[in-house]
Amino acid sequence: MPHATRVGPQVGALSALVGLVLGCLALGPALGWGFVLHQDMVFVPDPAFSRFTFGLAGGAPRVVPSDAVVTALSTVIPAQLVQKAILLAVFALGCSGAAGLLPEASAGARLTAGAYYVWNPYVAERLLMGQWALLLGYAGLPWVVRAIVLRKGLAPAMLPAAVGGFAAMTVTAVTALPVAGRRLRVAVALLAFSSPWLVAALLRPAGLEGDPVGVDAFAARADGPFGAVGSLLSLGGIWNAYAVPPGYDTLAGAVARLVLAVAGIAGFALLKDRCHGLAVAAVLGFGIACAGVTEPGREAFKWLIGVWGGFAVFRDAQQFVAPLALLAAVGFGALAERAGRWAAVMALVPLAVLPTLAWGAAGTLRAVDYPESWSQAREIIRRDPESGNVLVLPFESYRVFPWNGGRAVLDPAQRYFATPGRDVIADDSVRVGTMVVGAEDSRVRELERVLEGPSPNLAAAGFRYVVVDAGTPVERRRFEEWLSTARLLVDTEELRLYRIDAPIAGGSPN
Repeated sequence: MPHATRVGPQVGALSALVGLVLGCLALGPALGWGFVLHQDMVFVPDPAFSRFTFGLAGGAPRVVPSDAVVTALSTVIPAQLVQKAILLAVFALGCSGAAGLLPEASAGARLTAGAYYVWNPYVAERLLMGQWALLLGYAGLPWVVRAIVLRKGLAPAMLPAAVGGFAAMTVTAVTALPVAGRRLRVAVALLAFSSPWLVAALLRPAGLEGDPVGVDAFAARADGPFGAVGSLLSLGGIWNAYAVPPGYDTLAGAVARLVLAVAGIAGFALLKDRCHGLAVAAVLGFGIACAGVTEPGREAFKWLIGVWGGFAVFRDAQQFVAPLALLAAVGFGALAERAGRWAAVMALVPLAVLPTLAWGAAGTLRAVDYPESWSQAREIIRRDPESGNVLVLPFESYRVFPWNGGRAVLDPAQRYFATPGRDVIADDSVRVGTMVVGAEDSRVRELERVLEGPSPNLAAAGFRYVVVDAGTPVERRRFEEWLSTARLLVDTEELRLYRIDAPIAGGSPN
């Protein structure tokens, strides 16, 4: 890796093209016209800048600056194309970056490293979690390592993680600092590129809070027969069982994933010019992930969250396996180099080990259109000159819409109905099994108390509109009672929009 300057433009273009092909293969139906709405992946048509976009409303500023970048790009090209371009960029950028860390190797070996870096359990599970912003930072990791080694190009290398924001920059820091050693400029660059979300977090009037329950809820879990630690070593172990690709329950698949990762680690150890800083980063990241599996480790994370809510990024500790994934990819590419003329064939091994990532994770990821009623409701809200916020009911963070194929998704309403000067209040608590990770938005916690009453005064709580986009028949009847004096403007199976014509008192639920 110290001789990375020898990478030719032809190999870089070829590895990017291979990454693009792998991205098309992985996404499949997700590349159709429309939006992929799955778990945390939420894109909306014609997004508008709002206080939420800049981390000034809602919970922790995890959408900063990613939502602002998406909103800006969507003023130039359709938002659904922005989403597809970003997802494909993850594969092209990651594949070419990992390939570039083996400049002395043959093209086949470099493509093998690149293929494994973008086609492994970590990428599959995070993709199914919908965490595109984290994956964008993951795709930039090899470029950051290369820039630090070469002592040039650090700023453009950090841009993907900077766009990704909160978690992406933290994972990048865990990787970059050990590689950089005592170089202060790398730490300064990390701080500078973290400033958009960091400043938003530090300047919040109510501070930044994180529920320690999330440490238990988001701890790594076993997604195979080798326990949580074995899953982490295999580059998997995500906490959400619904983010595990199909076919993970077979013994043969679990063994293959573990063997491939261990082989990559062994291949890295055999490299003569290996980057020792990357090895330190991989051990550190793996240690953080494993700490979440142990009781003392979870207690330490809870203590950190008590010191500052921003440390809640360590609740989902499995994401810090990223530097280990990079190390294993480089090592597997090095093994492919030893295979001689079979090196290019070894690039197919990651696909053979994880075949169900293909075609949108066996059809799990698909593009859909928002119902017309959503567009109608948004136009009504945007054209209204009267003040007042928007409440989204039911007061739950995730939705399962029939028009989205029954796939769970973080409620898009907070982004869809956002307008300048009008906040959209939606629940940001998360249910994981029997555990509930409490809301980080102080207004949500206040509103929960308001909604506990039999007839909440929503006008007094500062609301002008109420959007009902889901709910059981019992819940919908209760909402109708609450809104019996409100005016029903949109009434469809997919969505109802109510306007409260009573005088709005204040701007927050008290």
